[in-house]
Amino acid sequence: MATTYAEATDGSTRDAGPAARLAHVSKSFPTRAGQHLVLDDISLDVAPGEFVTLLGASGCGKSTLLNLVAGLDAPSTGEISTPGARPALMFQEHALFPWLTAGKNIELALKLRGVPRPERQPKAEELLNVVRLEGAYGKRVHELSGGMRQRVALARALAQDSRVLLMDEPFAALDAITRDLLHDELTRVWRETRLSVLFVTHNVREAVRLAERVVLLSSRPGRIAREWRVDIPQPRRIEDTAVAELSAEITEELRGEIRRHGQH
Repeated sequence: MATTYAEATDGSTRDAGPAARLAHVSKSFPTRAGQHLVLDDISLDVAPGEFVTLLGASGCGKSTLLNLVAGLDAPSTGEISTPGARPALMFQEHALFPWLTAGKNIELALKLRGVPRPERQPKAEELLNVVRLEGAYGKRVHELSGGMRQRVALARALAQDSRVLLMDEPFAALDAITRDLLHDELTRVWRETRLSVLFVTHNVREAVRLAERVVLLSSRPGRIAREWRVDIPQPRRIEDTAVAELSAEITEELRGEIRRHGQH
């Protein structure tokens, strides 16, 4: 069945039903040898305001799953529903237009959303303040550091005014210190906005550092192998003992999935 986008009729509390739902979703791609099954029978609910990380080895279908939820592709079988507008999507690369300023990049998303011209600049400046880039409205992309560019990309995603934010390894290309700082910023923005976040990563500690729930996908085809509820209080540090201990448990499970795949 094709992806559907169901309207939410009430607020974004967790009792209002899932912010995103995948029901028995599978995805295959044609090859010369026939259909290649990438995702197999994925059922997953993301509650309003919940932060979920998708974890798995390279090639397990994490990004494919995110593209399906974003509506960039359709599942081969199963159904995906999200409330209201399509989810906002943030990529590993910032994907900012280099000929536009930081503010104008955000204004483009506001324009596509139908925000009237007089309201765009004030709203873009407000969103830059949300990601702590006050005064960056007129800066060109080449004037921004890698971390600043990703903050602008986050502000642009927030400009789409979706209640679901999809993030495809957005910090993978950054150095460890910048990535840690952006973990703090993302956690703060999430707690302030109460967005539902579905965050793809292959970094186990990043998954535990950020999420309320970690979902592990098996390899080829991707299936939900196991889930963990992360009850460690925020704010967390990536080096915290509790984070390290849960990361070690999840890593061992991930290694087992990789070994099982290697035996086929």
